[in-house]
Amino acid sequence: MAVSVLERHRVRVTGHVDAQPMLFAHGFGCDQAMWRLVAPVFAEDFRVVLFDHLGSGGSDVDAYDEAAYSGLERYAQDVLDICHELDLHDVVFVGHSVSSMIGVLAQIAEPDVFARLVMVGPSARYIDDGDYVGGFSEADIDELLDLMDSNHLGWQEPLSGMVMPGPELAEQRAELDASFCRTRPDIARRFAGVTFRGDNRADLPLVSVPTLVLQNSNDPIAPPSAGAYVRDHVPGAVLEVIETSGHCAHLSAPSETIAAIRAFVLT
Repeated sequence: MAVSVLERHRVRVTGHVDAQPMLFAHGFGCDQAMWRLVAPVFAEDFRVVLFDHLGSGGSDVDAYDEAAYSGLERYAQDVLDICHELDLHDVVFVGHSVSSMIGVLAQIAEPDVFARLVMVGPSARYIDDGDYVGGFSEADIDELLDLMDSNHLGWQEPLSGMVMPGPELAEQRAELDASFCRTRPDIARRFAGVTFRGDNRADLPLVSVPTLVLQNSNDPIAPPSAGAYVRDHVPGAVLEVIETSGHCAHLSAPSETIAAIRAFVLT
């Protein structure tokens, strides 16, 4: 029996049925549970939609196809399929990390579906390129992907240490490490390649809805230069800096993240 779109991505809907939809998309190695400190607050005013990217969390890994998911376009189509299945319009899309660019691609493909974009820790390209500073060299990414190839059970800890650095984030780091471990290793490796070798700089000027960029003040994955680049190349985008370390403001600074998103979507 064919699995429905909603089952395939373990879609969860809360809040008011007739309210404006707010769709939360998690980043690499994570799942929808990473939004647990932020998303429930918005159920008071919005129809909140959570889901897992294919291969993550409770998604149907049997539906994963390596060729289809060789680029972010298929992930963007999944977002659109969820919107179509739930008949969502005027959507506020909240994407973390690579999902920020997935939201960009989905909005470009079907502009009428979306009302606003919120990008949490976005990067249009992780690898440095001439004057562009993404924060990583080609060698850095090669080293990470080689580690994932050679040690399916050992790459999680060093990466979670980068995403959540410092003793004050030990609890969040352990949670992230556990989330990485729940992702099937072969799918995690392929998604990492798609994520860290991607280049969506040319897509940014095509965004046609109001956009908020949330940048952590100390982010080793998406440095301030990456957030500023997104702000400067998405028409009319605004940048809000959150005073926290790491790459997951929704875990390390949920109150500040909620306040910034609320101010953007309720004005």
